Amino acid sequence: MVRKDLRNIAIIAHVDHGKTTLVDQMLKQGGTFRENQVVEERVMDSGALERERGITILAKNTSIHYKGVKINIVDTPGHADFSGEVERVLKMVSGVLILVDAAEGPMPQTRFVTQKALEMGLKLIIVVNKIDRPDARVHEVIDETLELLMDLNASDEQIDSPIVFCSGREGVSSLDENGHGTDLTPLFDTILEHFPPLELDETGPLQLLVSSIDYNDYVGRIGVGRIERGVAKQGAEVVVCNYNHPEVNLKGKLVNLYEIEGLERVTCESAQAGDIVCFSGLEKINIGDTVCAADHVEAVSFVKISDPTVEMIFSVNDSPFAGKEGKFVTTRHLRDRLYRELLRDVSLHVEDTDSTDAFRVKGRGEMHLSILIETMRREGYEFQVSAPKVLWKDIDGVRYEPVERLIVDVPETATGAVFEKMGVRKGELVHMSAMGARIRLEFLVPARGLFGYKSEFLTDTKGEGVMSSVFFEYQPYKGEIERRNTGSLVAFETGEAVTYGLFNAQGRGMLFITPGTPVYEGMVVGYSPKDEDINVNVCKTKHLTNTRSSSSDEALRLIPPKKLSLEEALEFIGDDELLEVTPQNIRVRKRILDGELRAKARAKAKLG
Repeated sequence: MVRKDLRNIAIIAHVDHGKTTLVDQMLKQGGTFRENQVVEERVMDSGALERERGITILAKNTSIHYKGVKINIVDTPGHADFSGEVERVLKMVSGVLILVDAAEGPMPQTRFVTQKALEMGLKLIIVVNKIDRPDARVHEVIDETLELLMDLNASDEQIDSPIVFCSGREGVSSLDENGHGTDLTPLFDTILEHFPPLELDETGPLQLLVSSIDYNDYVGRIGVGRIERGVAKQGAEVVVCNYNHPEVNLKGKLVNLYEIEGLERVTCESAQAGDIVCFSGLEKINIGDTVCAADHVEAVSFVKISDPTVEMIFSVNDSPFAGKEGKFVTTRHLRDRLYRELLRDVSLHVEDTDSTDAFRVKGRGEMHLSILIETMRREGYEFQVSAPKVLWKDIDGVRYEPVERLIVDVPETATGAVFEKMGVRKGELVHMSAMGARIRLEFLVPARGLFGYKSEFLTDTKGEGVMSSVFFEYQPYKGEIERRNTGSLVAFETGEAVTYGLFNAQGRGMLFITPGTPVYEGMVVGYSPKDEDINVNVCKTKHLTNTRSSSSDEALRLIPPKKLSLEEALEFIGDDELLEVTPQNIRVRKRILDGELRAKARAKAKLG
């Protein structure tokens, strides 16, 4: 059977290249919204964190209707740390729109997701977006994109893919690079012409591959996937199996069946091969499972998701303030929440450790894990995490480490500072090109060399630099890299910080806290430019005497403190420190809180 009434596509691109904004316009012009309906921007970014940060974290499904054809669209994340979301949803589609910024051109994530699409043999349409930018360089970007396809060994057919020129913000497209267009009709027509109708077996036994998992308090776990073969019917008896785990063989029933219409899930009695559907009733369903007809169990192969490169230790909070601010504070709460995350995030790995109170959590990068941490603290969890560490590999007795491809766009005046920092972090320059008054530099740098670099980079480039990175490959160990060249200001006693104590402490470095902040012994309250820790007494009050001095009534002036965000705190903490995370606060602390025990441990480490 040929499904002329259906196309399944994904939109892939680097972060901030305009995928979600373009989907907004596709939905508006595809008739999803009423003409007078008020629609917020980036309607697909439905999560609170996504809207706050302006990034897509989870891949999401939607659909439009054009000329009697239903186009299922998957909006994917653009940040490298969430590339696992992209890898798994590509199994649902038969073609991809590769979105490229008309000024920035192909970036690291563009290369990564394009490579995955090419490996799966998917058809491509190249969309040059943001052609209305004043610094757009359309000709060069097209050349760079074609060079990228050739570098990735694309087939001749893929290299000859059609090119559409768009402005996602204005909702216009054109097949002519100099034409402006009036709407997205040229893009819709290209999708219908270039992505052929699906040839599917509608009469065979049911085969439905699960590519995504959602959860609802009323119906439990909801599977999302494409029907590879046959017809899915509400109430049908099915068997769940898995290509990589033949031992998985569960019987169940499709209790509810939904089709995706615009932004809504609409209940349906049945769906046929090629349709992307949601279903409930199979409580133990996982990403990568295949739902089959009860009398014909045959699993569909699932993509191998790339391995994590970074790990952190999540443990129960044991600080003096433990249990005061969180709703979920026990080992059982923490364990259940982490293992529940595995059901939705295929890139995440969680392992038990020797300690019953700690768990090893592995992810794609610092942001991948920081989003999990932020989500958990907003849900009411209280816990502590260690500094991020890279995952090594031993190959033939040689230690290998993950290396990232880093691309930075900086003003010419800032290149010296970038080269200096990259030299210290074992970065190797592989490409350099001019883009008007700016320079684009491409480095291969160890993943651990990028820990804590982002804030330094923004300082070095006076906020004008743009950096992004994606995993490149494992390479032999590059040697020692200094993680941090600053020390910590550590609270000397438990109490409440006061102005007098902070005034005396601020001469030692930059503070993180304000007067009135509760502190405990071993809590880090600031950092020192010296490469050593300094104990400070921020609870110290001024002794009262019966002698009045001429300066006694002068107000003590405090330097405004540096408030650490979650990402900045993760970048800052050292190997002997932990980050205490609660719904209300983020505190940096020493692993060993007692000052004397900490000094003994440091002396012992130096000796042996």
